[in-house]
Amino acid sequence: MRVLPFRLEAEVTDALGTRVEVADLEGPGRAFGLGPVEVTIELHDTGLDWSIANRADRAVRVRSVSLVYGVAGARGPVRMLRNGYQSWSPSSVAVLGEDVDPSTLADLPFIQAVHHADQRTARPGELRSEWVTVLADGPRATDAAVLLGFEGGDRHDGTLRLAPGVDGAEVWSQAFLGDAELAAGAQRELHPLVVEHGRVADASPMLERWADRVGRAGDARVDAPYQVGWCSWYQYFHDVTEADIAANLARADPWPFEVFQVDDGYQAAIGDWLATNDRFPSDLSGLASSIRASGRTPGLWLAPFLVAPDSEVATMHPDWIARHVVDGVATGPLRTWWNPPWGGGEDGLMYGLDTTHPDVAAHLEAVAAAVVDAGFPYLKLDFTFSPAVDGGYTDPSRTPAERVRAGFQAIRRGAGDDAFLLGCGVPLANVVGLVDANRIGPDVAPVWSLEPSDELVAGYLGGQPATAHAFTNTLTRAFMHRRLWLNDPDCLMLRTEDTGLAPAAARTWAHTVGVSGGMALVSDDLALLGPHARVLLEEVVALGRSADDEARSGRGARCVDLLERSTPGRLVSAAGALDADPRDGSSDLTVAAGT
Repeated sequence: MRVLPFRLEAEVTDALGTRVEVADLEGPGRAFGLGPVEVTIELHDTGLDWSIANRADRAVRVRSVSLVYGVAGARGPVRMLRNGYQSWSPSSVAVLGEDVDPSTLADLPFIQAVHHADQRTARPGELRSEWVTVLADGPRATDAAVLLGFEGGDRHDGTLRLAPGVDGAEVWSQAFLGDAELAAGAQRELHPLVVEHGRVADASPMLERWADRVGRAGDARVDAPYQVGWCSWYQYFHDVTEADIAANLARADPWPFEVFQVDDGYQAAIGDWLATNDRFPSDLSGLASSIRASGRTPGLWLAPFLVAPDSEVATMHPDWIARHVVDGVATGPLRTWWNPPWGGGEDGLMYGLDTTHPDVAAHLEAVAAAVVDAGFPYLKLDFTFSPAVDGGYTDPSRTPAERVRAGFQAIRRGAGDDAFLLGCGVPLANVVGLVDANRIGPDVAPVWSLEPSDELVAGYLGGQPATAHAFTNTLTRAFMHRRLWLNDPDCLMLRTEDTGLAPAAARTWAHTVGVSGGMALVSDDLALLGPHARVLLEEVVALGRSADDEARSGRGARCVDLLERSTPGRLVSAAGALDADPRDGSSDLTVAAGT
């Protein structure tokens, strides 16, 4: 099986309307006219270099540019590793003709904007992966496979779309610009596309080589220390109090926590991050001081690009909010997320900040600086997909990727180079070189798996909180650790009360985190944990440090059955080998000598 390029497509909008322009790759030409734009390409054995230019005398909006490849010589139904768009988006293997894109079941752009670069519903029969994919013509180790991946994600997103074609399957390598405006005569360099042919057994090594290349090109921040910490979220959620923090700090001395992170629930309102609420009598400086006095690094949660409608930020600066646009007309503030416990004046609907507005950038920079000055050098930045949602922004030339990145750049400037930034709910491709760590999977939960009846939005069960979902993403994204950032698999589930997680499954998840080398975080009320829980955490930390040490030298954890089934179960690192059944969480762990 091989991929062979044969067609260019561009979706553009100008005075004549929105349309898809098409050009066949015929003759020796390198520049191809597609309506008002011209795409210049340079094909080579290992991929593609390309750019787009506006040859019209007025601005044009560009939704996407695609080079379409034919999939030649596939012996069976083509399998696709679907890498999800952001932290919580599921990553697993789908089969063309058998599986579907979840958007075709949901047809709900509000949710689709969270899990796909392009929030519109996919075409019938199409599968898609974000940033990178591996295609295979079978599940056996000797079956042919090919990797396609974009070298970066700071200029624009990259989507790989697999669909049936006239002579078999076709794959669109799509530079997604999200209707960014291209001025008359302007040119944009697009991210190079990397193509590598191999075998199914080579899938993880190919992904590792791709991530090495992306990390080098993006100056990835991969040198932060291994992280062990405590977080308030999964025990207390939005109702956390300062007394809860103090009680757990008082019990923390026997535990190996280096970071103590206050999650959602301390703030006066979503968007008003520098003021605490009535459950937190201390200000941020006092809260940080109490954590620092215990010898631990204070950490703080923010959702920096969201504001509640009744927050001080939203009411004082309505011009900072992105606009909802219908047929080119702004109709009001852009609502980018909904979380009823937040309240906020519109039953939990949140507005999205316009990160292309200069005053918003200055605000984000000032907030980050103030939080760090208050004593929090560890920041968890959540729900950060918000600036990518389709809408009206001050600078229409920015792509969704550039809007996300602009927000993170402002926070990095304010927080300083020494601060530890953890991305969450973040479009992964957009933040290489800006974050020190990233959540790589959906939230865990005190259950292993969910039933079909638990699905909240048709097609998107895999993004809902469940430990099995976090497990799958930890394996499928293991190759990212210490190449693009530090992986954060999510918190361990050590509790034995108020949980539906079987002890064997809880242990499997803990060992998965350890063998992966990713961050080791606990989020239980320490008063409910006994010696057995501390012993298990110590096992995880020993495994994790061993795996992470080897990852620093390029020999990180590897999923060895990546394309063999829809949800793999085998992870190997310097710490040992884990063989798990993703259906029920049972597993065997072989610990490497010396770990």
